[in-house]
Parts: sequence; structure tokens; C-alpha cells
Amino acid sequence: MLNTEEIQFYLHLFKGLSISDLTGLFNMAHTRKIPAEGIYIQKGAFAPKLAFIKKGLIRAYHLKENGDEITLLLRWENQFIASHDVIILQQPSRFTYQAMEDTTLLEIDYNKAQSLLDNNPKLSAHRNLFLLHMLAESLERVESFVLLSAGERYLKLLKEKPDIANRVPDKHLATLLGITPVSLSRIRKRIASGHKH
Repeated sequence: MLNTEEIQFYLHLFKGLSISDLTGLFNMAHTRKIPAEGIYIQKGAFAPKLAFIKKGLIRAYHLKENGDEITLLLRWENQFIASHDVIILQQPSRFTYQAMEDTTLLEIDYNKAQSLLDNNPKLSAHRNLFLLHMLAESLERVESFVLLSAGERYLKLLKEKPDIANRVPDKHLATLLGITPVSLSRIRKRIASGHKH
């Protein structure tokens, strides 16, 4: 059962919805805890899960044949996490989703929620906005590699989540930015020297 503070938070998150609109979703939701390094969604799994991160951080990555891991995305507190492959493309996940630290989620089975969403126009509108947001985030990531330098991508990430460098190892941040850990170190030195002048 959600407490008053949580109810207020979700009403703020889902603007325009009432408690009665959200009750069905709340009844479907359950809290899930994943330990640090624990797997949330395994590559190859068809896991129609949609979760809200109450605490913690999750990384989606691809494991290359040579054993290198390429980080696709990071999600942290007050963000949603789901496999784009499963939710949007209706295919098994091509990526592994792993908790980077002890993580607490509020999770629903997206497929089970569909009938509830279909029968409530307000909820259905929010689902559509959520799906568009997932697509927009994917497009924004691709565009960042075209329009921004690696340094600009790093500064943008720090602006979004200032403590991210303390929570995620450099090797994962570097692959997220499309650079090597050595290049990340150089970018940090340039930023530090630039801030001194």
C-alpha cells in the first residue's frame, strides 16, 4: 500500500490523473528490490516489465563477442525503465539491464496493464506520451553523437545527473559516451583546467 507522500508524488508525476484513475495501476504494481550487480532484464528475454525507479540506478548494456560491454543507457531515481525492444518492438530484449547499486523499483506487467489502459482514455493518453518519450530519448541519444562532441555529451550527462560520475565506473560512462576511459580522463582534465581560468 502506498503512503500519502507516495500518492502525492504519483499524482504529480501523472498530471491530470486522479487517485481513482491510478488505483488500478497501483493495485497491479509491486515493489521489487534488485541487489547491486543484479540483472533486471536478461538479454534474449521477453520481459514486458515497466518500472519506476524509487532508489538506485540501472544500466542497459550490450556484450560484444570480444567480451567488451557497451553501455546503451543509464536510468536513475524518478525515471522509468523498460526494454524498448519488448515494449515498443514486441521482441525479446537485445540488451541486458543490470542494477549498478541496490535498486528499488515499483514495477507493473505492461501486458497486463494494457486492458486497463485501453479502457481509460486518460491512462491511454499517458501511455502514448510514455511511448513517445521512449522514442524521443532514443532519437536524442543518436542525435547527440551527430550534433555534440564527446565533451559536450559528458557535460550534458553531468547536467542531468551531477553525481553520476561517483556512481558509475568510468569504463561504463566512457562506452555510454562512445569514447575510451583515457579520452574521458582527458575530457575531465580539460573541463577542470577550463573551470580554473
